[in-house]
Amino acid sequence: MDAYLVTIGIAILTYLLLSAGLSLQYSFTGLINFGHVGFLAIGAYTSALLALKGVPIGISMAVAVVLAAACAWPLGMIALRLRGDYLAIVTLGFSESVRMVLQKEEWLTRGVHGVPGIPRLYGEVAGTSADFWILITLIVVNAAVLALSLGLIRSPFGRLIGAIRDNEVAVQALGKDPARFKTRSLMIGAGLAGLAGAFQAHYLTFISPEQFVPLITFYVWIAIIVGGVGRLSGVVLGTVVLLGFLEGSRFLRDFVVGVSEVQLASVRFWIIGMCLICVMLYRPQGLFGAKSAGKER
Repeated sequence: MDAYLVTIGIAILTYLLLSAGLSLQYSFTGLINFGHVGFLAIGAYTSALLALKGVPIGISMAVAVVLAAACAWPLGMIALRLRGDYLAIVTLGFSESVRMVLQKEEWLTRGVHGVPGIPRLYGEVAGTSADFWILITLIVVNAAVLALSLGLIRSPFGRLIGAIRDNEVAVQALGKDPARFKTRSLMIGAGLAGLAGAFQAHYLTFISPEQFVPLITFYVWIAIIVGGVGRLSGVVLGTVVLLGFLEGSRFLRDFVVGVSEVQLASVRFWIIGMCLICVMLYRPQGLFGAKSAGKER
């Protein structure tokens, strides 16, 4: 049971890195990014392939963060002059393009067969102990990321991206270039997604394109919306609630007779969808959100 709880904790903390990055982009900058999973894939494959070439895991993960952030720069230059639905479509197309490349470029990624044998983080430690130290590392990394995010939001840069979210025209009238600051926000969020991907690769030791479908991005969106837009504490609690339900509901089949695994998966999606609708109708600021989005407490 302890090993299972550690596994759930690792999953929650990996998603929390994704949620923190997307929250910076959407909650505090107003960017609608439906392609967040693309940067997760870039980080995972970059770190995995470098580690398999003999590069130390720490350096591989650092390069994964930098490359994921760098890939967001041209996307930002092209797409961030678009708004709303158009930006969402472009970013979704970007993530699917990344996944298609991972499937087709077999000389580099082994295509649909995936990449096995990835060196494990703390691989020199056997068994559950390695999982425990991965969990501790993720706790420390997430605490640092949330603290830095809070400092960034309260800095002049954070106030400026908040102004862009609220009234981009007014920011332009003051002589600022919103596209430049939105690109920076996109790059920071992409870097956090790349870090999450690196952790995922070195924990699972196997990755394939099927792990990076758009559903992952929408799980992160659900966590942010349910937790509370514009509140880092809401992001944390929303991620815990969502992942806790997704993992805990796997045991429903033990109590429901005559329901197959496929049917249970459909029921889980239905429950998540209904909960999201109820939150949007009756508590649009989220379960743990402030009444005024964008004001972190």
